[in-house]
Amino acid sequence: MLSNAASEPERVMFANLARLKARLLGPSTNRLVIDRLHGEIVAAARNPLLFTAFGIEDTFEGRFESVVLHAALVLRRLRALPAPAPDVAQDLADALFRHFEVALREMGIGDSSVPKRMKGFAEAFFGRGVAYDEALRGTPADLAEALKRNVYAGRRGGEALAFYVATLDAALAKAPLEAFIKGPVPFPSPSAVPMEQFHEA
Repeated sequence: MLSNAASEPERVMFANLARLKARLLGPSTNRLVIDRLHGEIVAAARNPLLFTAFGIEDTFEGRFESVVLHAALVLRRLRALPAPAPDVAQDLADALFRHFEVALREMGIGDSSVPKRMKGFAEAFFGRGVAYDEALRGTPADLAEALKRNVYAGRRGGEALAFYVATLDAALAKAPLEAFIKGPVPFPSPSAVPMEQFHEA
């Protein structure tokens, strides 16, 4: 039971975690759809250009940030579409967390440490989703700053990646529900970003 002193953001976070745990125990009614959608997100997030031209670190943390970024944009679009899109969004979030847990275990993380690491993933996942949604409602500078803070941990600017993210968000905004149910999701290629206009350190 939550303490009466818990803040509203904490209550929301714990409610989200509880719902994820409950749903992870049950079968998905859209398994094939979710597996394909998850696969497309991961493929887009692992585009080599994101780690070379855009400078996302090719580490577990960097790949996690790239997957979360692409997933957050897809979830943002799904939640804006009519039913059953919100249910698909929830099943997709559940699938992402299952794969995060599998990745931890494959890295040799012990059973006693997995729950703590998963809690950290949940906080990062939901926090970044909110940050990117707010930034996309703001200015290009807001988006670049959010990416610099999260994807790059302040190590470099996010202007070039912000251009790619804005392009991706615009493409997803035009995508009908069928694109997510049947595929393919319209992920633009990072190669379409005119990198010569960016001079990041």
